[in-house]
Parts: sequence; structure tokens; C-alpha cells
Amino acid sequence: MRDRPVPLAIVAIVAAVIGGISVLVVGKAAGWLSTGTKKSVIVQTPAVAQPVATAKPSPIPSAKPLVGNGFDPSRIYRTRSAGVVTIYAISGSGGDSAQEAQGSGFVVSPKGYILTNSHVITNAGEGSGSVSPADKLFVEFQDRDRVPAKVVGWDIYDDVGLVKVNPADHPLEPVPLGDSAQVKVGQPVAAIGSPFGNVNSLSVGVVSATERSIDSLTSQYSLVDAIQTDAPINHGNSGGPLFDAGGRVIGINAQIRSDSGSGEGVGFAVPIDSARRSMTQLIATGRVSYAYVGILTEDLTPTIARKLHYPVSHGAVVTNVKAHSPGAEAGLHEGNDRRELLGAPFVSGGDVIVSIAGRPVRSAEDVVRVVTEQLSPGQSVPVSFIRAGTKRRVTVTLAERPPSSG
Repeated sequence: MRDRPVPLAIVAIVAAVIGGISVLVVGKAAGWLSTGTKKSVIVQTPAVAQPVATAKPSPIPSAKPLVGNGFDPSRIYRTRSAGVVTIYAISGSGGDSAQEAQGSGFVVSPKGYILTNSHVITNAGEGSGSVSPADKLFVEFQDRDRVPAKVVGWDIYDDVGLVKVNPADHPLEPVPLGDSAQVKVGQPVAAIGSPFGNVNSLSVGVVSATERSIDSLTSQYSLVDAIQTDAPINHGNSGGPLFDAGGRVIGINAQIRSDSGSGEGVGFAVPIDSARRSMTQLIATGRVSYAYVGILTEDLTPTIARKLHYPVSHGAVVTNVKAHSPGAEAGLHEGNDRRELLGAPFVSGGDVIVSIAGRPVRSAEDVVRVVTEQLSPGQSVPVSFIRAGTKRRVTVTLAERPPSSG
């Protein structure tokens, strides 16, 4: 384990997968670029940006949501556990050089597609340079029958992986996907996975928070809209489903935040809406692309707005514009007046973004959310902002997100 200093307290972010623990700092998404020190993960991208695939994925889960409004963990387990699998990823040529990692996944289609985390099926996040898939992949079902699988693709930015098995090799029981945008704090949830190799284990809890911005285990960018839960998540749970009371998957269990390295109360799941978007692109093209502007932003809050006499009370203040980026080409200005306000650093003087492509922006996370979830590389979109007290607008032609945020 590599320790890194954290202000006020030391916390570990651990990937819930046997074979390794990654130590990271949970940070706030402050824009399209990442601040702080993180592991470098490099992937190959084409020279020309490609639009995001928008076609609906062909696999459609055959299972239906459970009837009723009550939360019955036993019923969820009884009806959904057959669709949850254990994934074994083997890297190396064999013998002493071979390494095996174990995680979880869940069947989403009768055609054999299985969702999991990218760090379960690749070396993403290990600091080894370019990302590569495991040399061998096996999927084990609830009845302990194990079949070979192949990697369809991965998304290191949202830590989503997609694998496929031959439907003829084993009967498949897909689980239905829910709507993570409708998840509410306090609603009960159930996680099924293989913690510490204990296959098809159930844990329960509630949604502790939504729209959390967390550092990715597998890239230099933050993951927005993560679901926080107090359901115990341990090593081996990575890639497994987080179910709502209706037995629908609302997230992919991905990380633990812990002082001790065990699943003692704060876990994070990739929202299923993000995972569905990644899956759609992976099935259509074998890769995932994200729009990119090349700026850092920070929140403008009402109190700061009053103190610094901004004409708006909410927005995203531009603190850095990367050279030769779409934001720079469009003429966005970064701030240069660094000060401390309300006990926290703040950079004033930059443009205050208030809308992108017609979508309102009230915070730095809104900037990330709109660009990554609703826009595509190659699009030209209007960006409205406040500069020197006056509202202005420019057109930004979005590029494809580069592997490194530096």
C-alpha cells in the first residue's frame, strides 16, 4: 500500500478487488482537469475525435422489476443472485509470473454481456503505462460452473468494463437495469458479490449520498454522480451490482473509503446511467469517447459572490485554461487572483460559466456533468459566462478527452 498525505485525516480508497489495494485521496471534481497527484493511466486514442455512439444497445435485460414497494433482501437475493457472477482475470504467461485478480460482475443480456469494473479485467490503475486486458478471463456462476469469457472493452474514466460469454456455455439470468438519476438518499439497497472470494454474498444498507464526485481508481479524471452507500463493500465486490428495492441495478460497486482497509461503512458505486452509456458505446464501437474542453473550474457560492460583487450567485469560476484546448481556442479566461475565503482557497478573476449548450451551470460539477454525460466530441456548443460583470457567450468546439489531464 502506498500512503499519501490527506489534509486533516488519512483515508484509504481501496478497490474492492482481491490482489491489490490502491490508496487515493477522495477529492471534489473541480472541472475538466484534475488537480492533485494521481496515478497515470495511458490509453491509445485515435487522432481524430469520434462522436459518441447514441444507438441503443441491442441487449435488453429479460428480467422485470420486483412487484411491491417493500424492501425484502431475501427476495432480492433469491431472484437476482443467479445473475451475479465471480470474475477471475489472469495476467501473465503462467507459472510464477501469472497473477490472478478476482472481482464480481452481473449478466445484463441473454446474449452473454456482463458488466463489471475496468480495474477487474485490465491493468488500469496499476501505473504500468498503456492499459491492457487480462490474458485469460473466466466467469463463475452461482452453481460454481466456470466458463471462459472475452473482454469486449473498457472505460477507464468511469471504471466500467464489459465482458461476454457464450450463451451456449451456461444458462443466463440477466438482471434489469434501473435509473440512477432517480436514486434518493435514505433508500435501501442490496449489494451482491464475491467479497474475499466468498461468492454470491449479500450485504444491505442505504444510499448515504448521491452525486458524489470521487477520484477514479483508473484515470486522472474525477467520476461524478457516484452513489455513496453504507452497505458493506469489501475486496472482491468490485464490479458487482447495487440493487434497489425493486431488484433493479442502480450502480456498479467500485470503491471503499476506509481508515483500516475494510468495508466499514462508506462505499461508492458507479451510477448505472453512466455504465449504460459506456456499454452502449463499447458494443457499438469497442471504445468509449468523452467530450473535452480543457479547463478547471471551482464553485461560485452565494456568500463568495456577495463578497466579491459577482452579478450572479451561482456558477463555475474558470481557474485554469489548458493551452491549445477547445476552451483556449474559444477565448475563455482563467482567474489569477488567488486568495483565501471562508477558510478555503479561491481563485477569482476568471470567467464564471452559467450555462453550456443551454443547460444551466450552478457548480463545477455541473460543468463536468453536462460535458461528459450530454455532449459529444466534435460538437460545437454555446457557453454563456460572466466576465467583468457582463454576460457573454462563445462557441466551443469540443474535442475528445485526452488520457492525461495534465
